[in-house]
Amino acid sequence: MSVSHPVFARVFARASVAMDRAGAAEHRRRLVAGLTGRVVEVGAGNGRMFPHYPPTVAEVLAVEPEPRLRAAAHAAAADAPVPVTVVAGLAEALPAADATADAVVLSLVLCSVPDQAVALLEARRVLRPGGQLRFYEHVVAETPGLRRAQRWADATIWPAVCGGCHTGRDTVGAIGAAGFTVVELDRFRFPPTGIPVPASPHVLGTAMRP
Repeated sequence: MSVSHPVFARVFARASVAMDRAGAAEHRRRLVAGLTGRVVEVGAGNGRMFPHYPPTVAEVLAVEPEPRLRAAAHAAAADAPVPVTVVAGLAEALPAADATADAVVLSLVLCSVPDQAVALLEARRVLRPGGQLRFYEHVVAETPGLRRAQRWADATIWPAVCGGCHTGRDTVGAIGAAGFTVVELDRFRFPPTGIPVPASPHVLGTAMRP
């Protein structure tokens, strides 16, 4: 139940602060706005999502496989506005019972899971019928030039230096293939300025388990 990426974990800890200052904090706030009840957060990282959960959330089960990031998430949970329990676990084998979550939150994690389809089926398993899948991910580009850059990055050094991240996954398509109905979807570039890079195309949305 452990995935060790010590170099990436150290880099991500610093990069996530810069990302939040550049606008990711607002994306995180939008991602969890209006949630209620019991939430399972998959790939909690260093806990940057925790401050944004609204008081209507009863509890958060935060799953993180990387030991260094998980330790940082434990520390962040102490200051969270809602009860957060941080546990070891994999997206493909969530430590939660069937149909026990009102929402599953996925934030910048589906790019790096070894098996995206299995991870999404696990999210569907733990959601109650009618539950929400909230997702904030970088995805395959809509323009041919950037898609070529993504294929090159994913076939060379990007996954090795970015903790298994792949930039060109059709995550929205995979969510639909897993049996979810996408009801809200916002596509945007992040960072919003500068030259687009392979990880620039982002989506933020909501899908429902029928």
